[in-house]
Amino acid sequence: MILLQTALLWLALIALLVGLIWLAYRRPPTVTLSRTLSASAFAGGRIPIGVQARVFSRLPVRVLIEDEPPRTVVADTVPVLAGWVQGEAVRQVQTMLTLNRRGVFDWEGGTLRWADPLGLFWRSVPLKVPTRLEVYPGTHGLLLPDLLRPLLSEGAWSRTHGLEDPISLRGVRDYVPGDPPGRVHWRLTARTGNLTVREPERTAASSVTVYLDLSTGGDVYLESAVRLAASLVQESFALDLPIAVATNAGATPTGRTPEAMRAALLRLAQAQLAQAPSTQAQPDAAPPTIPPIRAGGNLIILTARAGSALIGQAMRARATASRVALIAIPDGFYLEPGEKPRRQWVAAPDSIRELERQAGALAGVGVSVFVLRGNQSVLRLGG
Repeated sequence: MILLQTALLWLALIALLVGLIWLAYRRPPTVTLSRTLSASAFAGGRIPIGVQARVFSRLPVRVLIEDEPPRTVVADTVPVLAGWVQGEAVRQVQTMLTLNRRGVFDWEGGTLRWADPLGLFWRSVPLKVPTRLEVYPGTHGLLLPDLLRPLLSEGAWSRTHGLEDPISLRGVRDYVPGDPPGRVHWRLTARTGNLTVREPERTAASSVTVYLDLSTGGDVYLESAVRLAASLVQESFALDLPIAVATNAGATPTGRTPEAMRAALLRLAQAQLAQAPSTQAQPDAAPPTIPPIRAGGNLIILTARAGSALIGQAMRARATASRVALIAIPDGFYLEPGEKPRRQWVAAPDSIRELERQAGALAGVGVSVFVLRGNQSVLRLGG
């Protein structure tokens, strides 16, 4: 009888102790979670990330903090911070992220799990640490002798900025070390005895608008088109050309600033094909509408199937644009960077054949046509 009473007493004490532990650790410790990473990057790239957790608890507590990234972002090691804490402690994890897919991702937060020192009761709460990660389409090199670089000499006149026009002479001046030898004015130098160079007028670089047709094509076309558009944006920015990206939703602000480039790349990161109510992409789900083009600017149109509506829009845009280039990218009829030449068993779509038949007439009104087909590389547009 005494043994039974002793056992019951011990059971009561243990139950009381367990109950006190349960009550004492109901509230989570104070946790401040922060991330250090670039807010934007290109798909296919890798960026470093640092995760820091500042934990405070008056009682000794076991903590486990997991910060799972979005599914399209792969971490070399998932940031996990674990250990014992009493008082204040700081935990840090450094790792690398691989960006597998373009898009704009909201990294909501991690998960805090905590328990008493004995590990009897584990609880969890979400940690709200909203982080916006912009993943732009990956880019590749381009060979564009006839598509971008000749456009540099177009645009309005300027005396202080832009590119030199060797046809128009602004004046002459004394030679300065570093002036190219081809600019020396030899006749004037021989007559005066002073080394003199020509100083030509300058023309402002023209703007470039890349219009992305999202009314047709499949996923293969979409991903290739946004990569090509991002490459054109990057190339134009490197050449100090004002750049904009346009879709049916409108055009991004034209400019040569990092903000203008970011707006253009963000539009490409969020680009989606127009979908009909049946969830199947339909050619007429969203008729292409090219927004007004900056006067004297240059328009590059990317499309999977150049229908009559898009051709009409291109000809209409030519009224204000200095040049219009229509680039057709039919699904599967071109080589992505790194791909080896392969046999083509299927003919190009009828719309592409019709576009090629109209290429001569379109060139006559100032609309250049480029069709990527067969074993032509997407890197060699205009080559």
